[in-house]
Amino acid sequence: MKKIIHERDKCIGCGACASVCPEIFEMSGKDGLAVLKNSQEKNGVFELEIEELRCAKEAADVCPIRIIKIEN
Repeated sequence: MKKIIHERDKCIGCGACASVCPEIFEMSGKDGLAVLKNSQEKNGVFELEIEELRCAKEAADVCPIRIIKIEN
C-alpha cells in the first residue's frame, strides 16, 4: 500500500495537482484549495492509502511548493 500525504494548510491553490491528476485531486469550490479525494485528516494533514499511485507521483512532482508527499 502506498500513502499520499497532502499538507493542505500550505496549499496556494495553483491547481497543478488537479490538472495532472483529476482522479485523485480536485479544487475546492469553497476556498479554492486542492482537495485529496477520499482522504482522512490527521492533525491538518490529509492522507490517502492506495494500491496504485497512478498519476499521484506526477501531481507531487508538479506541486510548486512541494506539499504532496508519497510514502511506500
